[in-house]
Amino acid sequence: MGITDEIKLSYQHGSYLTKLIYINLAIWVLVRLTAVIMILGGNDNLSYIDWLSLPASFGQFITRPWTLVTYMFLHYELLHLLFNMLWLYSFGRIFLEYHQPRKLLYIYLLGGLSGGLFFMAAYNFFPYFQHALAFTQLLGASASVIAIVIATAVYVPNHEIHLILVGPVKIKWIALFSIVLYFVSLTGENAGGNFAHLGGAFWGFLYMTLLKSGFDISVRTEQFFDRLFSWPKPKRKLKVEYNSGNYREYAYNKHKKAEQEEINRMLDKISTSGYDSLTADEKEMLFRMSGKK
Repeated sequence: MGITDEIKLSYQHGSYLTKLIYINLAIWVLVRLTAVIMILGGNDNLSYIDWLSLPASFGQFITRPWTLVTYMFLHYELLHLLFNMLWLYSFGRIFLEYHQPRKLLYIYLLGGLSGGLFFMAAYNFFPYFQHALAFTQLLGASASVIAIVIATAVYVPNHEIHLILVGPVKIKWIALFSIVLYFVSLTGENAGGNFAHLGGAFWGFLYMTLLKSGFDISVRTEQFFDRLFSWPKPKRKLKVEYNSGNYREYAYNKHKKAEQEEINRMLDKISTSGYDSLTADEKEMLFRMSGKK
């Protein structure tokens, strides 16, 4: 199985954590390749990034409302992307130990929307930012990621992770330190990003607090997101054909049933723990069976 097939199968059968990381990586590659081609061609005006980034100005936002969604998947600097994906993967894995994958997707998207609205509101409300209103833009998954971080910290505050040079740390302290850092940096160079972080954190806190109290506000919306991000959805049943002339009828049926049960077991494993939980042999078998007509 080639690397392209491996990536395709990993995305198709992976959890939403896997899909979100792949989408962010793919968009970064496309953005940077486009930039390289344009610059080599003598055009260093990368205006297409402006049409995907979220503007601070409400007047500009009205002309490109899609940016409230596109900005949360858009990165340009490699370190910005890597840092966000590292946090997403680390806390996303913890989150999925306790919740369904589609709740992760829901928090990511709504956290990003909340972060974007906080960003625009701050720049249009506080006089301090008026001089930068016309040319300030927001991009990156940080607000979406911090929403997942805070939601996870609210649900399992005493869950420990190991930090390099520090050792085991409860995630509630990581979340608290992050919030304090964002607040004290609201007038710094990345003021807009920090307001977006606080917006994402607000949504993660609100959603998980309500969920812990027994009120799930995401049921209908997360079903819509689930259908949207599951397209094209892999078939639950994989058809396996055999040359029955080489089997007695009972042996053929028994073998076919066992094969199908093994496939269903692997799909259930993917649904529960993600595509990466499969062994190399299981991945190879699933890929081989998916290719049969």
